[in-house]
Amino acid sequence: MAFNMKSDSTESLVEQHEINVTPFIDVMLVLLIIFMVAAPLATVSIPVDLPAVAAKAAKVDDPVYLTLEKDSTLSLGDEVVDRVLLADVLKTKNISKEQPIFLRADSKVEYGELMVTMNLLAKAGYSKVALVGLEQAL
Repeated sequence: MAFNMKSDSTESLVEQHEINVTPFIDVMLVLLIIFMVAAPLATVSIPVDLPAVAAKAAKVDDPVYLTLEKDSTLSLGDEVVDRVLLADVLKTKNISKEQPIFLRADSKVEYGELMVTMNLLAKAGYSKVALVGLEQAL
C-alpha cells in the first residue's frame, strides 16, 4: 500500500492503488542470472577439452551430441557407443537423418580420427554434422 505525499492536506493521506513492481523485477533478474549460469552446465556431462572457434553456435530444440574423446571413445549423449554399431544405435534411438548431429571432439584428438568418425556418419546417411567448439572472443 502506498500513499501520496504531494497532497496539500497534511491530515489525510490519499491511498494509491498502484502495484509496486520493483521487487518483482528484482526477483526476475536474479532468476535470469541463475538460469544463465545453470544452462551451460546442463548440456552434456562428458568432460571434453574443446578447441576455441570464432563462429556463432547453431540453435536446435533437441540437440544430438556425439562426443569423440581423446582416447578415441565415442559417446552418444552420455552412452558409450562402439564405432561399428554407431549407425545401428542412431537408428535405434530414432534420430532422423535430417536432424543435425553435433560432433564434440577433444582438442587432443587427431584429425584422422575426426575424419573417420565423420565418414561413419556419412556412410550411415547423416550428412548434417556440426562441429562444436568453445566460443572465442574476436
